[in-house]
Amino acid sequence: MRPLKKGALLVLCCLLLPVGGCSLFRPPPAVTPPPAAPPKEAPPLAAVPQAELPEFRDDLDRESLVRALRKSLEYFARIPGRTSYRLGETRVTARDLKVSLEAFLAMVEAGASPAEIGRRVREDFEVYRAAGSGPTGRVLFTGYYEPVLEGSLARTDVYRYPIYRRPDDAVVVRLGKFREKYGNERLIGRLENGELVPYYSREEIDGAGALENRGLEIAWFADPVDIFFLHIQGSGMICPAGGSCFQVSYAQSNGRAYRSIGKLLIDSGKATRESLSMQGIRKTLRDNPDQLREILYYNESYVFFRTVGEGPVGSIGVALTGGRSIATDPAVFPRGALAFVKTRKPEIGPKGDIRSWVPFSRFVLNQDAGGAITGAGRVDLFCGRGREAEIAAGHLREEGELYFLVLKAEKRGTAR
Repeated sequence: MRPLKKGALLVLCCLLLPVGGCSLFRPPPAVTPPPAAPPKEAPPLAAVPQAELPEFRDDLDRESLVRALRKSLEYFARIPGRTSYRLGETRVTARDLKVSLEAFLAMVEAGASPAEIGRRVREDFEVYRAAGSGPTGRVLFTGYYEPVLEGSLARTDVYRYPIYRRPDDAVVVRLGKFREKYGNERLIGRLENGELVPYYSREEIDGAGALENRGLEIAWFADPVDIFFLHIQGSGMICPAGGSCFQVSYAQSNGRAYRSIGKLLIDSGKATRESLSMQGIRKTLRDNPDQLREILYYNESYVFFRTVGEGPVGSIGVALTGGRSIATDPAVFPRGALAFVKTRKPEIGPKGDIRSWVPFSRFVLNQDAGGAITGAGRVDLFCGRGREAEIAAGHLREEGELYFLVLKAEKRGTAR
């Protein structure tokens, strides 16, 4: 609520006094009524009436769906069954979501046809549609992938740019432990003279060497642009010359706000919205070597990594499945849950060109998060590993629809 102006406060005081209490004052002028309160923001998810349900068609293979479902079940096996989530006007528990996944997996593994799966979903599941954002109420889909990078386990004249493990002086403060109103908000900082201050920025780490000589380097690379995009993707396959490849995955960030260099390039006239694909940004960075550091430092957010045996690993701690795992805002949508998406994807030619855009839909699992993926109107689709995945992820920026599915209450008791 806006603070009252002095005049309005005087009128309010008069209204609160007993009758005659304002006799020393002239009658106040007519007061323009305050503007009506803005309408409440729509909930992030709303139940879909039976008549408005989408056609549940899936464009991918059954094996990848089974694999992704089992990964989410691994997650739900680790968390308390009473953990609560809001879906529209109702609340469900982690147990409800786990039972829903088990029922859906049993149906898929039993060999149900696509038509049978669609029919059973319509009959047995409650479906909730994401509110999206903006006037269209649509959800913006982008993509990410697992890059494969050549690196070195030691610094050389060629491989000079490192990625780091999580520093032990990075302090995580969960504000909800101090004040309930802060919920899941957190800060990441470091102690300096007994005071918690923001953790080092990208410029302080890569430019001023704030983490040098601490033994935190995992691997070294020849190109800082490759590292920047590894930070954006959150995971990658590292292949040292003459050695075995290994995977790294997100461990923690420095807590600084994510700032899009794409927007910076547009605002500075170095790129257009039409050229703003991942590949287009790479080209622009290479075309402006004298301004490279300044552009990269604009995004103060910085990612620390860890090595993993199976990956890439999403924010719920399970390996992601190409085409089946999505990243959303964990403050808005239930982690690990079964979802369904509808949007468009690029058809890629043999030379890496985009031949056309075609509609698709599929079942997915909500298994990851991302610094730029916030609110009810954003989804990041994990496109997998390899050249086609990179091209698809680099160009995907399409509006679409996002639904979450949970077994109907009367069915949960009979599910295995």
